[in-house]
Amino acid sequence: MNTASRWLIALGLGLAVAGGFVGTPHAAAQEVQVTGPLAGAPAVRKMRIYRDGRFSIQPEFGATLVDEFKRTLFMGATVGYHFTDWIGVHGFFDYGVSLNTDLTKQVQSHGQTTDYNALSLPTAGGFSNQVGQIKFLTGLQATFIPLRGKLALFQAWFVDTDFYLFAGAAFASVQERADVTDGKTCLPQTFRNARAESDSSLQKVQDACQRTQGQHSTRLAVAPTFGVGISFYLTTYMAMTVEWRAFPFKWNTSGTDQGGQNQHRKADSNGPFPDGNINSSDRTSQFNQMVKLGFAFYLPFQGEITK
Repeated sequence: MNTASRWLIALGLGLAVAGGFVGTPHAAAQEVQVTGPLAGAPAVRKMRIYRDGRFSIQPEFGATLVDEFKRTLFMGATVGYHFTDWIGVHGFFDYGVSLNTDLTKQVQSHGQTTDYNALSLPTAGGFSNQVGQIKFLTGLQATFIPLRGKLALFQAWFVDTDFYLFAGAAFASVQERADVTDGKTCLPQTFRNARAESDSSLQKVQDACQRTQGQHSTRLAVAPTFGVGISFYLTTYMAMTVEWRAFPFKWNTSGTDQGGQNQHRKADSNGPFPDGNINSSDRTSQFNQMVKLGFAFYLPFQGEITK
């Protein structure tokens, strides 16, 4: 076969392939025709719609995680409304009760107070009185439900389940140690001067320092909040929920002097802490988080079932 014949054959094959594409403009996607008893049937039949157009009221219990000095136990409720089965809005309020962590107990048992750390630790035994606490947590959030299905236990018990995400704004009532900014209380030079005068003067200075340990101020901290949760529907109107929530913000968890600029250090006039004050400069960023267990009740009690 000579070269000319090969070129003619290649040209003929190319025209045949091109003609096939031109002659079948609608062959890019072929529709699958379902026949038999499933023809025209929906993807899911008799599916329970738990959230769409319903209000929810959820009593809940929770606890904070990875706390340094105080663990907060929460009790409260979340209420909400669902515009569809996959999106809704919620408001929550949780009242907190604080418990000492093991680290706080260790400081109370083994902490040492000197003239140089008296501002941060007036007394070891009273340390739990100066650490920060969360009194309550409230906020608003949008809730998105991207996944739902069923879980099976031992292939015998099946429960409808959905997975949800949420994000919004939180407001935390935070109790912290009150500001100490007079430039005298609990400072080394104050103790030295009082010790040089008399024992009674030293006692007055020590008493004044120790009183600051139990003095508090309360403020409302604003923070973003976000998290995830899972719902297990026990009936058509009740679900058990397990939820993880984060709400980071700055606060002084230890009640100690750990920030600011010391203007009186001889070695470095712009040196860091301790600056001899307890104030807002001692607040540090904390990734606060908690887990909650709740039982959500949906109103009206009877939900929709698809065809």
